[in-house]
Amino acid sequence: MNTAKSITLKLKISPEHKRKETEDGERILAASGQGMLDVELLKISCNNLKSLATTEHMASLSSDLFYDILRRLDGATLASAACACAAFSSISKEERLWENVCSSMWPSTSRDDVRSLISSIGGFKKFYADCFPLIVNKEVPEFRFNDYLHHPEEWNEADYYDDMDELETFSPSDFVSIVDIRYKDQTICSKVLWGIPNANGFNGWFFNCPFRIDLLTNSARDDDHAGEVKLSVSDGLPPITSMEKERKDGKLWQDLHDGIRLSWILVNSKIKQAANLSSWSSLGGQRHWPTDKDFLIRFGSVLPAKDILPCPAVECILLMRFRVIHTEGIGVQTTLKLTELSMQLEDMEGAHVNGRNSLLVLKEALSCRRSKNYSEALESCLLYSKVQSELKEEKMRNESRLDRIFILGGIAVCMTFCYYFL
Repeated sequence: MNTAKSITLKLKISPEHKRKETEDGERILAASGQGMLDVELLKISCNNLKSLATTEHMASLSSDLFYDILRRLDGATLASAACACAAFSSISKEERLWENVCSSMWPSTSRDDVRSLISSIGGFKKFYADCFPLIVNKEVPEFRFNDYLHHPEEWNEADYYDDMDELETFSPSDFVSIVDIRYKDQTICSKVLWGIPNANGFNGWFFNCPFRIDLLTNSARDDDHAGEVKLSVSDGLPPITSMEKERKDGKLWQDLHDGIRLSWILVNSKIKQAANLSSWSSLGGQRHWPTDKDFLIRFGSVLPAKDILPCPAVECILLMRFRVIHTEGIGVQTTLKLTELSMQLEDMEGAHVNGRNSLLVLKEALSCRRSKNYSEALESCLLYSKVQSELKEEKMRNESRLDRIFILGGIAVCMTFCYYFL
């Protein structure tokens, strides 16, 4: 056969191969949504390699060539290739392969301190299996306003603020936030926050006050202290000549909404678990708020809160705010500056969750259901918003009925008083 410059390797996964996978491999494979596969894994350039007619010929190839093939794959494809044959399965256990995959997707993991952290919680393969799929919670649509009404009566203060014994098993300093922001596939910001700011001591105000992490003001131990995060036309932003024009066409806002991607990975070093709390793509936001030059973009996920709060789920809200510092002009490019990157938790009534319960919710989130299907994660967030809106509308209707009853009661009392005493 003639020498080929491009070779396609077609690999099938059988049920027998899949059953032989390790626990981490099975989790990654499930995350990648693959079953029986007949997929073109990759095309490699090679001048002196002959075409392969069957996968049996792969046994004659060297492990170095296999490694060179596998290191070019993304995580999902690498997990699939590991189930294709014994050689790929053996080589895919190399931590260097998964370290390359993780550093490519999350540049923050390239830092020495983060690499040590990941190694201590099980390695890069486990880290990818935990953090590549996004959190999905579909129990929310079953929850209704009538279910919410009886909970506050059943939950006294002791019920609401218990679990102190469980809190003593871990501390806020055990949590690590690994955050990466991409704009049009280019990393524009990578930050790591060790611990949770202002959470010293179990009797402090943190546990009873609304939970919030502001990454830009509290990125302790981050190597990139001095660098401000800015976007300009040279990064791909559309130029705007004035804010008045932007208000009309919304071109800059649409570009930000479609182009920005956020990954916020939370790691608990004590229980050795990790999860990505972000929705990856934007869930919405507000433009020109609170000032004309501000753009607020919202990400997040729906986290289980059963047995922790009266409502079965809460929303993890990740906010990113950009401010226009320059519009297009002579010698000046349109430039945006990142002014806020924060996390907070809200219940179904829109109330902020306090620090104590937030820690419990975040701990539970590290072991909840996830899916590689990002559209499923977005659907989960949209369902939560829909139910939340229905709850607010029903609450307003109930309050309106009560208002009418009180008004009619007042009128009846006045008429009775006038009838008998005047």
